[in-house]
Amino acid sequence: MNDSYLNFVNSPFGARLARSLGLPKPEVLHRYRADQPEFGGMVALGAGREPHLLDALANLVASIGVTSVAHESAGLWVPLANRRGLMTGRFEAAEGGSHGKLAALLFDASGIEDSSQLEPLHGFFHDTLRSLGKCGRIVVLGRPPERCAKPRQWTAQRALEGLTRSLGKEARRGITSNLVYVEHGAESGIEATLRFFLSPRSAYVSGQVVRIGTAGESASSGASGLRHASDASLGSGANDVAGAASPPPGFDWAQPLAGRRAVVTGAARGIGAAIASALAAEGAHVIGIDIPSARDALEATLRQLNGSALAFDIAAPEAPAQIAAALDEQGVDIVVHNAGITKDKTIAKMTAAAWQNVIDINLGAQERIDDALLAAGILRDGGRIVAVSSISGIAGNLGQTNYATSKAGVIGRVQSMAPHLRARGITINAVAPGFIETQMTAKIPLAIREAGRRMNSMSQGGQPVDVAQTIAWLAHPGSAGVTGQIVRVCGQSLIGA
Repeated sequence: MNDSYLNFVNSPFGARLARSLGLPKPEVLHRYRADQPEFGGMVALGAGREPHLLDALANLVASIGVTSVAHESAGLWVPLANRRGLMTGRFEAAEGGSHGKLAALLFDASGIEDSSQLEPLHGFFHDTLRSLGKCGRIVVLGRPPERCAKPRQWTAQRALEGLTRSLGKEARRGITSNLVYVEHGAESGIEATLRFFLSPRSAYVSGQVVRIGTAGESASSGASGLRHASDASLGSGANDVAGAASPPPGFDWAQPLAGRRAVVTGAARGIGAAIASALAAEGAHVIGIDIPSARDALEATLRQLNGSALAFDIAAPEAPAQIAAALDEQGVDIVVHNAGITKDKTIAKMTAAAWQNVIDINLGAQERIDDALLAAGILRDGGRIVAVSSISGIAGNLGQTNYATSKAGVIGRVQSMAPHLRARGITINAVAPGFIETQMTAKIPLAIREAGRRMNSMSQGGQPVDVAQTIAWLAHPGSAGVTGQIVRVCGQSLIGA
């Protein structure tokens, strides 16, 4: 679906008019394209007291082939980079800023143990933010607060969430800002996550908090186990099977899912078709599932991807057994629960059938299918489960009590299942889309549709590919330390923030 306002204000005449009238001008987001380099430009590095993750960052810089410059706060980076043979230099802030000079800002805050040690964050972002180009990336790295031994360290690390979310709202120009908490011992497992957040694949993911855990950790571990569901912060590790180690030498980052089999429900069109396409592009054999009435569209979608089509109504009582039987011989490595419906009414006007139908398809079917695949061992050890929730499941929505209930239940399922799956190395996560440009949102009244598009840091709706790329990251072999988490794909929406 086209965003006419976005297109107009980015035309030569529209841009001039927007400037003269003071109208907002959303940036045309730089999304991943297979025919263009995924990484490039210059990355500025900063650090707080006694940074712990510079070695891991050096591995990343060498792997993705970018040029790095060190801010004065990251004095230890220069000798490290020189020892590793990496091109580096000192960051020199141009007078008044220099737009377009930097592609990304990386700050290692892992060693900060007291609020009095937060000052380097100001110095780094004060000096560098104006030199960050359009659609640039900001990533701050820290330690999970609930793992901190001392209250003051917990306090200082938790403060990083306010910083990163505020930077996402201040930077604008299509810039994203995210926070990655890295468990002690999980340093070798950060590359897949940092690649995602530094690349065009994460164009519509901003203001998120992700935890990367170590082997043997569960999603509910930590001092309290209670955190806000809108954060990507529930979960802190995989297990001894999945581990949190980096992929082996010679790993093909362009085809990370080669040899793996992925199931996607609701794959005939829209977001489901985009998910199937993204997984296939990364090497997976995709098995798409959709209702029998969508068989033609499903087969057409999967034919283009050299995948397989299964026409089942996932809400039918016999569907889990049928799906398990169809997949039994070869098994699967990835299960994506995308299928869902809406039947909107205020609860006073909603029928019992409309309530139950939405709960059954959006939530109950996921439970029954996973139970069948897990019990039979069809989802292999070390596998991935990714569910599609919604921002409505976090914030609620007028006229969507049934839908919001089902999507909040998806979040609860991810949180509750993560510790139970860790013994088999299986991760379970969810994405929570905000306003995504689909056939469904095209039917929303204009005023509500425009509000959904503009009420986020990107001032625009997302695309199905934004959801798909986020799911591909969570399905990645290098995401073994990411489990029990909810990642919003919403352009840092103000709703539910």
